[in-house]
Amino acid sequence: MTSRPTRRAFLFAGVAGAGVLALPGCSDTSQAYRDAIAEMTRPLPANPDLRDLVRYATLAANGHNTQPWKFALQDKLIEIRPDFSRRTPAVDPDDHHLFASLGCAAENLSIAARARGMSGEARFDAAGDGQAQVDLSGAVQEESELFGAIPTRQCSRVTYDGKAAPSDVVDRLEAAVAFHDVDAIFISDEKDKEDMLSLVVDGNSQQIDDAAFVVELKEWLRFNPDAMVASRDGLYSAASRNPVMPSWLGSIMFDLAFTKQSENDKYAEQIRSSHGIAVFVAQSDDKQGWFDAGRAYQRFALQATADGLKQAFVNQAVEVPEVRRELRSLLGIGDRRPNLVVRFGYGPEMPRSLRRPVQDVIV
Repeated sequence: MTSRPTRRAFLFAGVAGAGVLALPGCSDTSQAYRDAIAEMTRPLPANPDLRDLVRYATLAANGHNTQPWKFALQDKLIEIRPDFSRRTPAVDPDDHHLFASLGCAAENLSIAARARGMSGEARFDAAGDGQAQVDLSGAVQEESELFGAIPTRQCSRVTYDGKAAPSDVVDRLEAAVAFHDVDAIFISDEKDKEDMLSLVVDGNSQQIDDAAFVVELKEWLRFNPDAMVASRDGLYSAASRNPVMPSWLGSIMFDLAFTKQSENDKYAEQIRSSHGIAVFVAQSDDKQGWFDAGRAYQRFALQATADGLKQAFVNQAVEVPEVRRELRSLLGIGDRRPNLVVRFGYGPEMPRSLRRPVQDVIV
């Protein structure tokens, strides 16, 4: 499928063609960035210490790559605590995505622990701020294909190639989600995808009309590898096929190019290029349910990676309350909350956003 350039891509490409890539801080890669990727994704040792397990946990998906977690190391136990200093109140006012992110990290940690002969049992305690605990006592070693996918999983926010996934691959995705008693509604019919696209566009339009949302998003963008290495968090613009540029120029170009029409056109192209969409629905609309949805999504994402699929969130339909109500009605799920929306299909490898050093997330 040929990718049609959006206004954003056109503007960015025009600046790149004018010589932006020759400016300081604008190479599309750097040794420091490559070194950080290598350290972040190096294989888990056969006898890992707790810090290695934390590193694998932090490779989990999380909103805006804010990494809203802290890890407390104990004997035969790791606690995962919310880091509310990394909240995103404009897009996530009730901390739903924050607790889903904790679930993603807990699932990575659980899978990695089992692969190295530890229990890996994860449980969530909603009391107080809410935290997870992962048991590291001895158990039978269980090294799965999901474990092998942890270092390579990423959210690929680009256009896919439009190819359909075989039925056995979709069956494995469904089985991965069901592991945590979270329902996933899979949508691949073209009309149903268009219905979902309509809700994504509606939610996206309302978000872009919200100045606070736009400011918050911009704060988490990193326009070049040097900025990515310096912060070790946020969204690397090159991962979405935007050319790298100095932070000052990236900020200007964002203001020019980030429009409702360009973003809606982009999401229309991306969703239509995907095999399908998965909507994750937990059993309860509370911290426990949000945590469970994150765990189920992480398993889905790892299984997709193991099977050669790419995936990315299109959460606008669950982030805007009025649109979320429409989605609930469309899916026929009663009063249950649709937690996460993900498109999936076949696409290219892209640059990756970094994670913070392990010592920065341990309390």
